[in-house]
Amino acid sequence: MKHVLTIIVLAIVLASCGNGKRPDQTKQTAEQSKAATTQAFKLDSLLTVVDQKVDKTVKVRGYVTHTCKHSGKRCFIVGESKNSSIRVEAKGNIGGFNRELIGSQLEVTGIVREQRLSQEYLDKTEKELAEKKTTEGSAESCEAESKNISQMRAKMKELGKNYYSIYYIDGLSYEVVQ
Repeated sequence: MKHVLTIIVLAIVLASCGNGKRPDQTKQTAEQSKAATTQAFKLDSLLTVVDQKVDKTVKVRGYVTHTCKHSGKRCFIVGESKNSSIRVEAKGNIGGFNRELIGSQLEVTGIVREQRLSQEYLDKTEKELAEKKTTEGSAESCEAESKNISQMRAKMKELGKNYYSIYYIDGLSYEVVQ
């Protein structure tokens, strides 16, 4: 009886040692499970809380309006309202975005990122535009860019921030929604 009990204990110990996962495997599996169970945002909904989702994995649905022609390493998606868009970078399992995706609805799983344009950066860009306008005479394009900078400054003032945020997604995977 003593030998049977010893064999059972030994079998349990050996079985538990052989089935252990490495910590990095456990972490990866947990992240994949979390992404798989995350409910997809419609783009318009995500944009209302995007500042709270920076560096977090999300799923988002939107319609492809553009894919980069030469590299295919990014695309732009819009929501139902078609008023705002977000850039999706090809990362993770995404090799690239085909031109045939334009007009398709995608569900993208990715990590929200933020690029901040400082007050100093906007000042420098505005100065370069003024120089470009006088040397190249391309007033129309300069006016449009100046208007964008003015809108950025107004948004910064409205939010009480000394930077302007541009949000984008490092795409990890995507599915075409039928």
